[in-house]
Amino acid sequence: MSSGVGLRSERGPLLLSMMLSMGLIAIDATILSTAVPSIVADIGGFSSFPWLFSIYLLAQSVTVPVYAKLADTLGRKPVMLFGIGVFLLGSLLAGFAWSMGSLVAFRAVQGIGAGAIAPSAMTIVGDIYTVEERARVQGYLSSVWAVAAVIGPALGGGFAQLDAWRWIFFINVPLALIAGALVWRRFEEQAPKQRRRIDYAGATVLTLALSLLILSVLEGGNAWPWVSVPGLLVPAAGIALLALFGAIERRAPEPVLPSWVLTRRLLVTTAMIAFAIGAVMIGLTAFVPTYLEGSRGTAPLVAGFAVATLSIGWPLSSSLVGKLYLRTSFRTAVLCGGALTTVAGLLLALTVESPSVVTVAVLAFFVGAGLGMGSVPAMVAAQSSVAWHARGVVTGAQMFARSAGSAIGVAVLGALANARIAAEGGPRDPQAIVAGTQVVFWAVVVVAALIFAAAALMPRVPVEEAGEAPPAETP
Repeated sequence: MSSGVGLRSERGPLLLSMMLSMGLIAIDATILSTAVPSIVADIGGFSSFPWLFSIYLLAQSVTVPVYAKLADTLGRKPVMLFGIGVFLLGSLLAGFAWSMGSLVAFRAVQGIGAGAIAPSAMTIVGDIYTVEERARVQGYLSSVWAVAAVIGPALGGGFAQLDAWRWIFFINVPLALIAGALVWRRFEEQAPKQRRRIDYAGATVLTLALSLLILSVLEGGNAWPWVSVPGLLVPAAGIALLALFGAIERRAPEPVLPSWVLTRRLLVTTAMIAFAIGAVMIGLTAFVPTYLEGSRGTAPLVAGFAVATLSIGWPLSSSLVGKLYLRTSFRTAVLCGGALTTVAGLLLALTVESPSVVTVAVLAFFVGAGLGMGSVPAMVAAQSSVAWHARGVVTGAQMFARSAGSAIGVAVLGALANARIAAEGGPRDPQAIVAGTQVVFWAVVVVAALIFAAAALMPRVPVEEAGEAPPAETP
């Protein structure tokens, strides 16, 4: 087995349940994008529809660190089953929503469930697969996000076209039941039996602090101006609560976020890499379709395909990168991924003034390949550096860093693009769209370079020193 904790699992069916569970939350992040007009026509609330996306991302992001600690305290299985159950409940309620307000509230419930599913699935994979196997398995999980990026909007559009948008949520119910049943029946976990104390105060304050900070990033410049009372008060309150959280954690017997997570060089650098990867991913996903549609009138479906290649390159490289880091080191593999991402991003920035679907699709593929090549070794290195009882916290910290990178990245890049577009003639001017996108692409290059820089700061830990033992079973 891969840890000192007893795990008796049929790994094939269990991996299937992890992929299905991740598929649920991945599709729900994108499926609503094409169904919004149909939803608004039915229940109204056009001015509030952006919250359908923001609240889901917010609820998922802020709960990840708490669930990650609970997975180390209570075990992976109960946290995973709880997350699937809450996500199922949120989906069922969302399907019966009677107003935009109720639908936003139920999307928050979905996000709370999704926050438990993502870190638990990644941690379980870290438990039952060896360091040699994880690149291949991480590739499988990454492929779920690739498929979701392609079929999510198409599926949402299909339900909307049939005037059946509520089935966007109802379809989750049988899938969640299957995933939960597989985890319940196939995953036998013998968690440590010692009494563990849960840091309720730290968990509550951390959730509130992260909620306010991410909310300020998501809504700053949209719901309120950056320089305004809420624009300044909301992030200030978040920072104050974060300081309070630090004081609580120094006194807590078993803190939600132990101080060593923020001081170990390997964990800090891999978190920086995850943050930058989240920003690059969301930067291209959010702005490439607008760039192609606004600059040369490309059809939405074709523009979507161009950015979908980003999600195709990711799982392909992540499933193959294991051979590289096994022969060299985690650090070398991440350096190669950072270099590939930076070069491909640079070529995007240099060719932005000559819009081409083919060029964008090819370069987005290589950006995705670089991200996959960097993300998997960084995650595996972080997981392999700690024992079972700390692996959930480490995995959660990495996933939160990526979520925070996405949230902050989309806000910052959006502000930069909008300012340039407004200065160049407005969103109806194709040249203004090109100018705004050029700013985004150059910003992506800078962030991609940060991946390379953080990788260069990683300690050079050989894979064979990760301290992993082979699991008892094979799929």
